[in-house]
Amino acid sequence: MKAVFLVLNKIELLDDVLKTFLDCGVRGATILNSTGMGGMLAGEVPLFASLGLALHEDRPYSYTIFAVMGESKVDSVIDAIDQCLDGLDKPDTGILMVLPVERTVGLPRKNK
Repeated sequence: MKAVFLVLNKIELLDDVLKTFLDCGVRGATILNSTGMGGMLAGEVPLFASLGLALHEDRPYSYTIFAVMGESKVDSVIDAIDQCLDGLDKPDTGILMVLPVERTVGLPRKNK
């Protein structure tokens, strides 16, 4: 089992990303409102405030989406999300990571 985490900066694409998960056979994901460190420090430290302006950070938050899935789905999910977002390698899009899951309790068998 693997956990796929996506920190989505392009919050206007949330529905598209969730549809992409569904299209890849992922039936459950959790969505959290999240804020990056730069966004939190922008009001506290002048250097970070100017950095935020330089990066055109005008949104106060992002979404962190995570889903647990079988290892066989991971590559297709990553490819589909990358395509949905028109390339995760582009600035201010998001970041995706995959972590191993040692054990789950309460996850429906069809997701395992």
